[in-house]
Formats: sequence, structure tokens, C-alpha cells
Amino acid sequence: MDINFGQIVNNVIDWFATTGVNAILKVVIALLIMWISFKIINRLTRRLEKRILAKKKADKTLTITLFYAMRIALKVLIVVCLIGYVGIDTSGIAALIASLGVGVGLAVNGTLSNFAGGVLLILTRPFKVDDYIEAGGYEGTVEDIHIVFTIIRTVDNKLVYVPNGTLSTSTIVNYTAKDLRRLDLTFSISRAEDFKKAENVILATANGHNKVLSDPMATARISEHTLNECKITLKAWVKTDDYWDVYFDLQEDIKTAMDDYGIVGAVSQLEVRMK
Repeated sequence: MDINFGQIVNNVIDWFATTGVNAILKVVIALLIMWISFKIINRLTRRLEKRILAKKKADKTLTITLFYAMRIALKVLIVVCLIGYVGIDTSGIAALIASLGVGVGLAVNGTLSNFAGGVLLILTRPFKVDDYIEAGGYEGTVEDIHIVFTIIRTVDNKLVYVPNGTLSTSTIVNYTAKDLRRLDLTFSISRAEDFKKAENVILATANGHNKVLSDPMATARISEHTLNECKITLKAWVKTDDYWDVYFDLQEDIKTAMDDYGIVGAVSQLEVRMK
């Protein structure tokens, strides 16, 4: 079969002369409009987002999530409109998307569950951005909440991306939901020691810390005793933001105070009998 290259060239020239130039021009204009529109959408929505977040009553979690979804929706709308402007039948695209819907749905079943979990988390609000939580086997500060995953920053400054499907079905412990938090510390002393003296020393040291609250009052009582030791548990209330500072301070201060008063800690003993 002979190929008539001259005829092909003539057809290409005719196409350019009739509709080709207009088609290429429309595509270039559409791409330019899309680029400019995306820039405008990003700039305006982020500026509006910052203004809303600057207000004290604004909900950071809900605001960030809504603006994120808004940007995606506006961009998709612009793309669909520009496809129609270029001359492509959008009804055909809609039919194609619909026909692929079932297959894509099966392929991204996990993603859909994460999406549903994200919606559920936003509606039920078990935590928000900047809360310190423990969930899904991880513990840290919530950096951001996306529609399919949540970013948690651990205490050693690692970012963990936890799927929202996992979070929505797991137990969540929110350590910063309340302004106050109880600090529980347990100290072991020898059974031969005066436990009342030890309780008074532990309680006095705790109350002497400027970040330990007087209301509710701190308590120090025996929580367990064995043949060799007595365990005294201190329960003191602090502000949530001060928890870890007070935790480490009291560990050191109470150890020093017990040494100063000659209170002997519990010593493990092993009795060996030989026949």
C-alpha cells in the first residue's frame, strides 16, 4: 500500500487553515486561564483563611478543612468549564467518569473509608488541631487534619500520617481537651520506714511547687504494700500545659527531700535457702 505523503501534508495544511489554529488557540487560552485562576483561588482563599483564623472564636480545624475542600471544588469546576470552552463534549466526560466510578470505587475502597472517617471526625470533633492525643498506636500533637488522613507530630518531632479510617474506629485519648490534668506519681519506701512521715514529706514537697494547684488539693496515701515495701501515690492537679514540667520537677524534688529526711527507698531482696 502506497502512502501519499503529499495528500497527508495537504490535509494537515487544510486542517490548520480551517479549524486547527482556532483549536490550538483555544487550548492555549484555556491553559492560561486555568493557571491564572488557580493562582487567584489559592491567593484569595488562603488570605481569607488567615483572616478567619486570626479571630479568637474561629475553629482552626474546621476552617482549614473547609477551605481545603473549597479550593479543590473550585479548581475542578474551572477545569470542567474550560473543557467545554475548548469544544470537548463534557457530557461524554461525565459518562466516562460514571462508567469508571464502580471500578475506581473498588480500587480506592480504603481511601473511601478514610474519607468517611475524616467526615466523621470533623462532625464528632474528638480532637482539634494543636491537641495532644493518643490514638492508632501513636501519641503526639495534632498538626493538621485532612479529609483522608491526620498528621500527628510526636514528642521527638516526627510527623506521622494516620489514616482517618483508623482514627474513627480506634480509641482516642485527648490529653488537652480539659484545662486541668491530674499528675499521679508513685514512690516506694522500705516497709520499716515511717510511712506517715514519708507521706508528709511527699505532700509538702508537691505543695511547695508553684505550679501545683491548691484546688483540688493534692493527696499522698499508701496505694500498695508488700512484705518488703510500701508504695505511696501522690495525686496532684496541674494545668495541662504545665504537666510535663511538674512531672519531672517533682520526680527530682521528692527524691532529694526523701534523702534529706533519711527516708530509705525500697530495696529488692532475694532470700536463698540451701539444704
